Amino acid sequence: MTYLAPRQGLFAIILLVSFCLQTLLLVISTDQQLSKSRALKGEQMVAQLIDEARLSLENKDRVSLSVIANRYTSEQDVTRILIKDNKDDILVPVGNAPMQQGDTIRQIATNGDAVIGSVALTLKDVSKGEIIAMQWPFVIGTMLLHLLLWLIYGYLARPTKEQISALSRNIQDLYREQYNQGDQRGYSRDLERDTAGNPADGQLSGGASESVTEDKVTNARTFNVHNEVNEYLRNQQNQETGDETGSLAAASEGDTEDKVVSTAKRHSSQSSGQTSKLSATRAVDSVRVQIVFHDEFNMLERLAPAQRLPYLALCTQLLNQAVTELLKQPLLLGVSATNEAHFEDDGASVVLKADNSHAKVALAGVMLAKLYLMLNKIIHDKHIELSRFALPAKAGVSDDAQSEPMTHLLQSIGKKEQLLILLPTAGLKQISNHVQVHSIMRPTTVYERECAIFDGGNDSLIQRLADVRNAVLMIEDEDESLI
Repeated sequence: MTYLAPRQGLFAIILLVSFCLQTLLLVISTDQQLSKSRALKGEQMVAQLIDEARLSLENKDRVSLSVIANRYTSEQDVTRILIKDNKDDILVPVGNAPMQQGDTIRQIATNGDAVIGSVALTLKDVSKGEIIAMQWPFVIGTMLLHLLLWLIYGYLARPTKEQISALSRNIQDLYREQYNQGDQRGYSRDLERDTAGNPADGQLSGGASESVTEDKVTNARTFNVHNEVNEYLRNQQNQETGDETGSLAAASEGDTEDKVVSTAKRHSSQSSGQTSKLSATRAVDSVRVQIVFHDEFNMLERLAPAQRLPYLALCTQLLNQAVTELLKQPLLLGVSATNEAHFEDDGASVVLKADNSHAKVALAGVMLAKLYLMLNKIIHDKHIELSRFALPAKAGVSDDAQSEPMTHLLQSIGKKEQLLILLPTAGLKQISNHVQVHSIMRPTTVYERECAIFDGGNDSLIQRLADVRNAVLMIEDEDESLI
């Protein structure tokens, strides 16, 4: 018979801890090296960016700065570039990727002794998973080495036949010693009991007393063995009785739980009937993009018509040009707009429909909403810089069946520059490979529980939106209607 090595499981735990510590040290050291190299590269890129953008930064040319900054965001390590003027006002934010944060390198741009602005460049953090993927030969080799050590220990540390025999003899000697001590104690108790009950036995002859002594030793030994067996059987019976009682109690509790579960299921079915109007399995053939102003103090309705109407016309023109430029993207082939947007005091809405089954109309709605928020951010900052009236915006994307709930959600929980998404499962599948979303914290209604908040996009989506944004801004600049 083959025996395992002593404490082989404990040795395996020690090897596992050793492997984890080695991998952790590898990740930490590699991360430090990559951080130093990326920091040096970032400083060089910032210096080069300032040299290229110095003239545009002096003139506060947003379009030129956007074009220059976009070349740097194509680098894999760069997630965001922020260019500010000498008054610390943002001129160009490039690379909206909130899910990818990292180290930020800031440098002041000067022209001689005059400060003309500043540039902040954010480098993406290298994830621990990427480091492990880069160092996979070392990780796999270390794991195989620890596994080999465990196998070698299991083979070399097995007890030999001599060690097993010696251990068996020691166990037998210990058992024999304990058994003899138990027999001697039982014989002494029986002898004292018999002596106290039959005092006349002391007058027996020597041979008779010796035979009686031998019989009592044998009877005492047999008596002790039977007592131990009887005690063991009684303990087992008590345990079985307790198990049966516990099982009966558990069965009764199980019946009660079944009743509670059935009641809960009945209430759940009633609740699902009340919320069936959400229709999560509904197909998405068209979506409605709603854009409203974030007007906390009702400033728009107090504005004079001579100022309000041109501002609404600017927003309308900006949205329609955004729709036109966005639908030129090959990714959104087969998506078209069914109406021409027009901004009123309560905002504007655009309806997009799918011309075929392959058109990604839900993704087009999310991209259009995010694109307009990016454009409105630039318009708002520029107007505030020139002491002109402007309002931030918020947007919502839903299908036609849920457009009214989305309107209420924008009024109740919508925040500045926020994008809300309320789509069936088919629509969420369209956008799942391109954007990241998160749920509303502590929802109070069914629609708030089903609503999602835009939390960022992948690199290709953000780059597409940046290109379309720049194209719209160039059109507005040519028409001299951007401001």
